[in-house]
Amino acid sequence: MTITKQDELDGLKEIGRIVASTMQAMAQAMTPGMTTRELDEIGRRLLEREGARSAPQATYGFPGATCISVNEEIAHGVPGDRVIAPGDLVNIDVSASKNGYFADTGATYRVAPVHPSLDRLCRDGKRARQIGISQVRSNRPLAGIGNAIGHFASSRGYTLIRNLASHGVGRSLHEYPGDVATWPTRGDPRRITKGLVLTVEPFLSTGGHWATGGDDGWTLYSEPCAPAVQYEHTVVATDRGAIVVTVPDRPA
Repeated sequence: MTITKQDELDGLKEIGRIVASTMQAMAQAMTPGMTTRELDEIGRRLLEREGARSAPQATYGFPGATCISVNEEIAHGVPGDRVIAPGDLVNIDVSASKNGYFADTGATYRVAPVHPSLDRLCRDGKRARQIGISQVRSNRPLAGIGNAIGHFASSRGYTLIRNLASHGVGRSLHEYPGDVATWPTRGDPRRITKGLVLTVEPFLSTGGHWATGGDDGWTLYSEPCAPAVQYEHTVVATDRGAIVVTVPDRPA
């Protein structure tokens, strides 16, 4: 989607607030002993209360309102009977639509106590996202996002999952300009246009390079097996930089 009018930006900000506030509330409610299905139910109720529809459920028939991935699951985890335990890394990914506008956000949370190396990975995962967002500006190369993230990741001794990309969003969950690499690439001539709506969502890992599918047809795992974190915002490109629309009612 390309934003051309203020009412479009307002509609995008509304659904951005809803998905961000839903994710934040789920994270605050998460406790050891809870199943991922119970956590997903909290998200489902919050989206319904706001008049929003789960985007993966409506678009792809995903068997949950939100994606919840624990430890070795790095993306698209299906809510179910898995019990959240102390020491877990839990990724919550919330995408939804309202009044024809879509927004997408995600973050990885630690269930105490967590090893210091995973604390560092989470902090650097957030930094990688912000470094990518800093490249979002009118008439800059799209490949600049992945090149900047890649430089940061390699300088800190991390790898990036190279088949889980950022993407266009706004009027549907996945749209123009298609996949946007969050790792270094060459030969991509595309440039960021004013008003372009996209996600920035690097998957930072301590050794993983690829996401591979599991038996359920949805959940993705790191290959080679290694911890991975994801932090995601939906943003709008302007001449002065990025507008982040996935902002909750109240910061955590």
